[in-house]
Amino acid sequence: MEHDITALTARLLAHRWLPRNDAQVRRALVDEAFRAELESKLAGVGLELLDNPFAEHIAVGLKIDVHEAVFGGRDYQASTMGLTRDEVALLIVLWALIILPKRERQLGRRTREDDGQNDMFGQEKPIVHGNEVSGAVSEASLLADFGTQLGGKTKIRNFALGKLARLGFIERRGGYLLEGPLLDVLLDYRVLADRIINGTLADVLAAAGRSVPSQTELDEDVMDEFDEDEIESRR
Repeated sequence: MEHDITALTARLLAHRWLPRNDAQVRRALVDEAFRAELESKLAGVGLELLDNPFAEHIAVGLKIDVHEAVFGGRDYQASTMGLTRDEVALLIVLWALIILPKRERQLGRRTREDDGQNDMFGQEKPIVHGNEVSGAVSEASLLADFGTQLGGKTKIRNFALGKLARLGFIERRGGYLLEGPLLDVLLDYRVLADRIINGTLADVLAAAGRSVPSQTELDEDVMDEFDEDEIESRR
């Protein structure tokens, strides 16, 4: 077991994220002793395992008690992976456009092709990951809607989107922006959802002709189901 834990720890540090269907990752999700030992090894160097049962990947991040030691005394960008304020704003917009609809489908046990109206036992299905539930955003549409507000179309197209892709937040394919490995792992749904659905960004999205899912379905339901789905994901 020690060799497998060491190997998984090294892979997480080297790659930053790993898919949930990876053999060693699956073991960490279903074997409590293995997971505890993995978390202990990560904690020894100030890291923690980032595992969201709704996400397709797991990752590692800094434990909160070492944030000051790592980021203290440095500039703003040190704690935002080198992203500027405009780039952080763009990241939040993309999170809202991709992850909120995805979570709505996951909670309803629906795919992008299925409205769920004819499935009597939909809520008994396991959580679905990947392209079946995660949609794409047109790059051209994004630039048209938000280019002016987020630093200009040229800056977004030539610099910001490339940086977000390199960091693992998004993927760029044929003019479309898709969920990257870290978009649903590093950004905490339970912190952001209410602020987006009921906050200023909801007005920004509405002004751009975009809609966000209802608060009732996405806030209360995900709180109730998070622990249940986490258990389910480890079976």
